[in-house]
Amino acid sequence: MQVLEFEKPVAELEAKIEELRHLSDDGSVNIADEVARLQSKVEKQLRGIYGKLTPAQKVQVARHPDRPHCLDYVREIVTDFTPLAGDRAFAEDQAIIGGLGRIGGQPCVIIGQERGHDTDSRIRHNFGMAKPEGYRKAQRLMNLAARFHLPIVTFVDTAGAFPGVDAEARGQAEAIARSIEVCLSVEVPLIAVVIGEGGSGGAIAIAAGDRVLMLEHAIYSVISPEGCASILWRSRDQAGEAAAALRLTAQDLHQLGVIDAIIPEPLGGAHRQPQDVFENVRKALAHEISQLMGVSGHTLLDRRHAKFLSMGKKGLS
Repeated sequence: MQVLEFEKPVAELEAKIEELRHLSDDGSVNIADEVARLQSKVEKQLRGIYGKLTPAQKVQVARHPDRPHCLDYVREIVTDFTPLAGDRAFAEDQAIIGGLGRIGGQPCVIIGQERGHDTDSRIRHNFGMAKPEGYRKAQRLMNLAARFHLPIVTFVDTAGAFPGVDAEARGQAEAIARSIEVCLSVEVPLIAVVIGEGGSGGAIAIAAGDRVLMLEHAIYSVISPEGCASILWRSRDQAGEAAAALRLTAQDLHQLGVIDAIIPEPLGGAHRQPQDVFENVRKALAHEISQLMGVSGHTLLDRRHAKFLSMGKKGLS
């Protein structure tokens, strides 16, 4: 597992624990007490580190290469998943994953951004950066959900929409705007979960929902800290300062009313204990779906519109 700079003291302790465990493999040395003492020290250090992460450090955690991605959540918490491909106009975009499945027994339409875990999968999924056909596929699936009265669950994890010339030539901005429009107009529950990095319009294109949830160490922002620093200071060296100014953490966004709830992560982040975070997300989604399924379509629309129109007022007085 990749170790972040601020996690190095913990990694050193964990390395000592592994050494001691290897020593005890032959049964001649009983080091259980020492391992327990070091493990307690690891947990104490993790609580200290993760209890006071700076916004810049939260960005690193949200982007951790071992952090669970969309397909991991689909495999672990969605049953009977049937993928659906293509925008029925141009191509299949594997940066956007979509299909039908069940969460807690409830049939749903699942849409998410997949970044990939290794070089091959990252290239195949274009690092989670969708092109217009990806957003048009998302629109198709949302309209499908509305037709069959199925709730929509989206997993948000992208640095932003793909900025290439070919994407712009095929109407990237229009595709994102239309996707947001569909999010705001479907008369079925739409629940979005920011599981890693929610970047710019590429994220909000599938996140304008009735309920927007964020993992504890995820980030959600109109621009990346590096992009912001490049514009304001003409240097990426101020990315840490930009991260603080952008108010991109789950805690800041909950205070501002941009998101509705924070899903806790296990000690040390989702990349350390993914099974725990899968269970936390599953429970949160099952709860939100049960709360929204009995609400009429017109009421959902009225509440959704009011929510986004009032955004920005909370926490600014």
